[in-house]
Amino acid sequence: MENVVLIVHLILALCLIGVVLLQRSEGGGLGLGGGGGGGLVSSRGAATALGKVTWLFAVAFIITSLTLTIIAAQKSSNSSVLDQIGIDAPSRTDRDSSVPAGDALLPPVTGGEGGGLELPRAD
Repeated sequence: MENVVLIVHLILALCLIGVVLLQRSEGGGLGLGGGGGGGLVSSRGAATALGKVTWLFAVAFIITSLTLTIIAAQKSSNSSVLDQIGIDAPSRTDRDSSVPAGDALLPPVTGGEGGGLELPRAD
Protein backbone atom coordinates (compact mmCIF):
# COMPACT_ATOMS: atom_id res chain seq x y z
CA MET A 1 0.00 0.00 0.00
CA GLU A 2 2.74 2.41 0.98
CA ASN A 3 4.71 1.71 -2.21
CA VAL A 4 1.66 2.35 -4.40
CA VAL A 5 0.96 5.69 -2.71
CA LEU A 6 4.65 6.60 -2.98
CA ILE A 7 4.74 5.85 -6.72
CA VAL A 8 1.55 7.88 -7.28
CA HIS A 9 3.09 10.69 -5.23
CA LEU A 10 6.24 10.74 -7.37
CA ILE A 11 4.22 10.71 -10.60
CA LEU A 12 2.08 13.58 -9.32
CA ALA A 13 5.22 15.54 -8.43
CA LEU A 14 6.61 15.12 -11.96
CA CYS A 15 3.27 16.04 -13.54
CA LEU A 16 2.95 19.10 -11.31
CA ILE A 17 6.44 20.27 -12.29
CA GLY A 18 5.64 19.74 -15.97
CA VAL A 19 2.33 21.60 -15.86
CA VAL A 20 3.87 24.53 -14.00
CA LEU A 21 6.67 24.76 -16.56
CA LEU A 22 4.15 24.70 -19.43
CA GLN A 23 2.26 27.71 -18.12
CA ARG A 24 2.83 31.10 -19.66
CA SER A 25 4.72 33.56 -17.49
CA GLU A 26 2.63 36.64 -16.84
CA GLY A 27 5.35 38.50 -14.96
CA GLY A 28 3.15 39.22 -11.97
CA GLY A 29 4.80 36.94 -9.43
CA LEU A 30 1.46 35.45 -8.28
CA GLY A 31 -0.15 38.82 -8.85
CA LEU A 32 1.30 40.39 -5.70
CA GLY A 33 3.31 43.25 -7.20
CA GLY A 34 1.53 45.95 -9.17
CA GLY A 35 1.01 45.90 -12.89
CA GLY A 36 -1.36 43.29 -14.25
CA GLY A 37 -0.75 39.61 -14.17
CA GLY A 38 -3.95 38.80 -12.35
CA GLY A 39 -2.60 35.54 -10.95
CA LEU A 40 -5.06 33.45 -8.98
CA VAL A 41 -7.28 36.27 -7.77
CA SER A 42 -8.83 37.18 -11.11
CA SER A 43 -11.41 35.02 -12.84
CA ARG A 44 -9.34 35.06 -16.02
CA GLY A 45 -6.31 33.50 -14.27
CA ALA A 46 -8.30 30.66 -12.70
CA ALA A 47 -10.29 29.88 -15.85
CA THR A 48 -7.44 28.55 -17.96
CA ALA A 49 -7.20 24.82 -18.48
CA LEU A 50 -3.59 24.62 -17.30
CA GLY A 51 -4.53 26.49 -14.16
CA LYS A 52 -7.25 23.99 -13.35
CA VAL A 53 -4.95 21.04 -14.04
CA THR A 54 -2.30 22.62 -11.80
CA TRP A 55 -4.79 22.93 -8.96
CA LEU A 56 -5.90 19.32 -9.48
CA PHE A 57 -2.32 18.03 -9.35
CA ALA A 58 -1.52 20.22 -6.35
CA VAL A 59 -4.52 18.97 -4.34
CA ALA A 60 -3.73 15.35 -5.24
CA PHE A 61 -0.07 15.90 -4.27
CA ILE A 62 -1.07 17.27 -0.86
CA ILE A 63 -3.47 14.36 -0.29
CA THR A 64 -0.78 11.78 -1.10
CA SER A 65 1.68 13.67 1.14
CA LEU A 66 -0.73 13.49 4.07
CA THR A 67 -1.47 9.83 3.34
CA LEU A 68 2.24 8.95 3.36
CA THR A 69 2.68 10.84 6.64
CA ILE A 70 -0.21 8.96 8.26
CA ILE A 71 1.12 5.60 7.04
CA ALA A 72 4.61 6.36 8.36
CA ALA A 73 3.22 7.47 11.74
CA GLN A 74 1.17 4.28 12.10
CA LYS A 75 4.14 2.07 11.24
CA SER A 76 6.46 3.75 13.73
CA SER A 77 4.07 4.16 16.67
CA ASN A 78 4.45 0.59 17.92
CA SER A 79 8.22 0.32 18.09
CA SER A 80 11.37 2.33 18.55
CA VAL A 81 14.45 2.44 16.39
CA LEU A 82 16.31 0.23 18.87
CA ASP A 83 13.60 -2.43 18.53
CA GLN A 84 13.96 -2.41 14.75
CA ILE A 85 17.72 -3.04 14.81
CA GLY A 86 17.57 -5.54 17.66
CA ILE A 87 19.49 -3.73 20.44
CA ASP A 88 18.21 -3.77 24.00
CA ALA A 89 17.72 -0.36 25.57
CA PRO A 90 20.06 0.34 28.52
CA SER A 91 18.47 0.24 31.95
CA ARG A 92 18.63 3.13 34.42
CA THR A 93 20.89 1.25 36.87
CA ASP A 94 23.49 0.52 34.17
CA ARG A 95 23.69 4.17 33.20
CA ASP A 96 23.83 5.46 36.79
CA SER A 97 26.80 3.25 37.73
CA SER A 98 28.89 4.43 34.77
CA VAL A 99 28.42 8.16 35.43
CA PRO A 100 31.25 9.64 37.51
CA ALA A 101 30.54 11.68 40.62
CA GLY A 102 30.03 15.42 40.25
CA ASP A 103 33.45 16.31 41.75
CA ALA A 104 35.27 14.22 39.16
CA LEU A 105 33.89 16.37 36.36
CA LEU A 106 35.46 19.61 37.66
CA PRO A 107 38.96 20.78 36.63
CA PRO A 108 41.68 20.28 39.23
CA VAL A 109 42.16 23.14 41.68
CA THR A 110 45.71 24.23 42.40
CA GLY A 111 46.95 26.91 44.78
CA GLY A 112 48.30 30.21 43.53
CA GLU A 113 47.52 33.86 43.00
CA GLY A 114 44.82 33.36 40.37
CA GLY A 115 42.20 32.14 42.82
CA GLY A 116 42.98 28.47 42.29
CA LEU A 117 43.34 28.47 38.50
CA GLU A 118 46.66 28.71 36.72
CA LEU A 119 47.17 29.63 33.09
CA PRO A 120 49.35 27.32 31.00
CA ARG A 121 52.89 28.54 30.45
CA ALA A 122 54.38 29.05 27.02
CA ASP A 123 57.98 28.05 27.95
